[in-house]
Amino acid sequence: MAEPLTGKQIRQLRSMANTLKATLIIGKEGVGAGTAKQASEALEAHELIKCSVLDAACADTRDVANDLAERVDANVVQVIGHKFVLYRASSRDDVERIELV
Repeated sequence: MAEPLTGKQIRQLRSMANTLKATLIIGKEGVGAGTAKQASEALEAHELIKCSVLDAACADTRDVANDLAERVDANVVQVIGHKFVLYRASSRDDVERIELV
């Protein structure tokens, strides 16, 4: 599991995620290997991603967020309605890194 974030870091990431559009949309199939692969690639490229869970999905948004975060070794930053935000530090050198407080 990813290293836990402090309250200040969560507030910083939440404010940064406010303007993001949903990068990943999770449908009725839920979190599968393909979804986890897409999320991992998006996290490597951007470090912070917003995801959306469709109404057709049978699972609760928080459960989906926790499941996906566990699969890709990321932190759940926030869950609001049908959307959630994940953060994971990128291991790539060509990516602009988020400097956490």
